[in-house]
Amino acid sequence: MRPFFKTWLTICLLLPLAAHATNREQRLPNGFSGYTSNSTAARPHKNVSSNKVQHSPKRSARPGKPLPVAAAMSPQQSSDVLSRAVNVLGTPYRWGGSSPSKGFDCSGLVKYAFNDIDEVDLPRTSNAMASGHGIKVDRNDLKPGDLIFFNIKSRRVNHVAIYLGNDRFIHAPRTGKRVSIDTLNKPYWNSRYVVAKRVLPKSQQLALAKR
Repeated sequence: MRPFFKTWLTICLLLPLAAHATNREQRLPNGFSGYTSNSTAARPHKNVSSNKVQHSPKRSARPGKPLPVAAAMSPQQSSDVLSRAVNVLGTPYRWGGSSPSKGFDCSGLVKYAFNDIDEVDLPRTSNAMASGHGIKVDRNDLKPGDLIFFNIKSRRVNHVAIYLGNDRFIHAPRTGKRVSIDTLNKPYWNSRYVVAKRVLPKSQQLALAKR
């Protein structure tokens, strides 16, 4: 009879605890989202376990933490952008230029490279591209086709380039130069780096805006 007695005693001890826990959960009001930091300090110790249960969804939400972004141009679109840019290597710099026959300035080269990508219509200046188009990406997450922006002799963005990969980018530097490939590892460009943006078709931008 000893095993039966032990089982009976265990049941007798656990039933009141289970009933207490059930009643405690039923007393919680509808829409209860957990106590604030001030109210938890004022609550009696017996309600600590209830606070732990209600705080778990607040920890998972983590307000303010950016969500991971998976949006990007398709590999074919990125390849098309890079091909158009690389194919005009050596074209002379010309302020206001946006074609191989007339030359390129920095934003003119970028706009030309993206010209055949559906649902993409970039602004004309580097500052406008940086301010109002695409999504910001971390420097460590750069992908080929992303735009990188620099601050040269000014407090605002005034130069843009197209990222190629392996810290290299293609751009139209300045008067007297030609469209060329350079690297972020150079102290000059590294010190003037401002931000990077990923250009997206309008449909993807709208989808992100609805999140």
